[in-house]
Amino acid sequence: MQKYEKLEKIGEGTYGTVFKAKNRETLEIVALKRVRLDDDDEGVPSSALREICLLKELKHRNIVKLHDVVHTEKKLTLVFEYCDQDLKKFFDSCNGQIDTGLVQSLMYQLLRGLAFCHNKNVLHRDLKPQNLLLNRNAELKLADFGLARSFGIPVRCYSAEVVTLWYRAPDVLFGANLYSTSIDMWSAGCIFAEIANAGRPLFPGNDTDDQLKRIFKILGTPTEETWPGVTQLPNYKPFPIYHVNTAWQQIVPRLNNKGRDLLLNLLICNPTERMCADDALQHSYFNDLNPNMKA
Repeated sequence: MQKYEKLEKIGEGTYGTVFKAKNRETLEIVALKRVRLDDDDEGVPSSALREICLLKELKHRNIVKLHDVVHTEKKLTLVFEYCDQDLKKFFDSCNGQIDTGLVQSLMYQLLRGLAFCHNKNVLHRDLKPQNLLLNRNAELKLADFGLARSFGIPVRCYSAEVVTLWYRAPDVLFGANLYSTSIDMWSAGCIFAEIANAGRPLFPGNDTDDQLKRIFKILGTPTEETWPGVTQLPNYKPFPIYHVNTAWQQIVPRLNNKGRDLLLNLLICNPTERMCADDALQHSYFNDLNPNMKA
């Protein structure tokens, strides 16, 4: 660790403290994620191991880069590329206004990073603004893969205790433990609306029931007709029948018709009908995106 000079503490991650630091040899600015190993612990936390293993495989411009792993008796340090802020901090600094071109660019980069993960059979499972990093060139990077996992065939049962409440899909809220890339796509839809609204969350629920109620008040209460099998999910319970709210111009006033169409294709309660990342990247909302962004 003599190679790195710590400059300042910049936050607390899922399982450790994060510092801004400088590589003494190259003078490059990096982020150090420190994981303390307790004597009575069983070694390295599984979330840290998972993040290391997955990020070694996930090399992409929209995924945070893991430069190095330094393991000592008492500490594990992950050395990442440095980004200036996360999306949540960016929202706090933009005074309720984000340029429509930037909204488009950020969403495209989020979907591009997600498409890469999904094509590599990796679910992120904890997408939220705090886990999306931005550098000074407005390049977005998916980060914090502590809850991520590989998936494949045959389908296996996964934990339903994933994804921060406000970004958690209805199927997961109802206790589904068989799910796929659609859970990340729901989160991406929630984040898209939040970017368009300059940081105002779409479904800021207080608990699971409140979260579901907020979702159904806008998207309509699902039934066996609209979502076959919903009543068989482990934690399913009946909700009042809400009808679809069509006032999307009020809900996301800064999104144009194409943007709202993309959003509605991501925010579908039935997970089998939610748009995948590859298809979302081809959506007409991105037709006039700066060609350099697509290169």
